[in-house]
Amino acid sequence: MMSRNFKALLSIVLLLIMAGAGQAATAPVKILALGTSITQGYGLPPGTEFTVQLQAALKRDGINAVVTNAGVSGDTSAGGLARLNWSLADHPDAVILEMGGNDMLRAIPPAETEKNLRAILVRLKAARVKVLLTGMHAQRNLGAEYVSQFDGIYPRLAKETGVLFYPFILDGVALNPKLNQADGMHPNPAGVKIIVARILPLVKKLALESKKVR
Repeated sequence: MMSRNFKALLSIVLLLIMAGAGQAATAPVKILALGTSITQGYGLPPGTEFTVQLQAALKRDGINAVVTNAGVSGDTSAGGLARLNWSLADHPDAVILEMGGNDMLRAIPPAETEKNLRAILVRLKAARVKVLLTGMHAQRNLGAEYVSQFDGIYPRLAKETGVLFYPFILDGVALNPKLNQADGMHPNPAGVKIIVARILPLVKKLALESKKVR
C-alpha cells in the first residue's frame, strides 16, 4: 500500500501536470504578420492597423491569438527573406505572408520575386510554421507580359507549397477612394476593416490548423 505522504506527493504531481496541460491548451496562437506597409499600417492612426484590427476580430470570434506586426514599409521580397530568421525569433505558430507589392512597384523581375517568396515559404515549412499567403495584383500600366508573370506568382506558389491562399490582399479596397488614403495606394482605417473582414475566415482556419501542430 502507498504511504500517505506518497499519495499526497502523487496528487500534487498530477495537479501540476493537469495545470500545465490546461495552460498549453489555453495559450494564445502566435501569428506573425510578415509584410510591407500594408501590414505595418503606413499612415494610419495607432490602433487601426491591420494586425490590431485582425487580433480584435479573432477575439470577438472566440479565438485566442496574438497577432504580431512584422510589416516594414517599402520592404521587398528580398528584404523579407533577409530578415526572416530575425522575424521568427519568437517562434510563431503561424505566419501571414504579405510580400511582393513593392517588388512590383519597382518593376523587379517577377522571376526574382517568385524565387524569394518560394525561399521564404520553404523556410517556414521547415520550421513547421503554418502559412497564409496573400497575393497582390500588378498595376496594369506595367504591360500585359509583366502583369501576367507577376499575377501568376501567388497562385502558383500556393499550389506548389500547399499553403492557405488569399488571392488579393486589397480585394474590395483597391481603387476605392473612400477606402484609401490620399495616395490612393494605402488603405485607410475603413479600408483595413474591409480587408480584415474578408480575410478573417482564412485566418481563423490558419489559427485552428496551427493548434494541431503544436
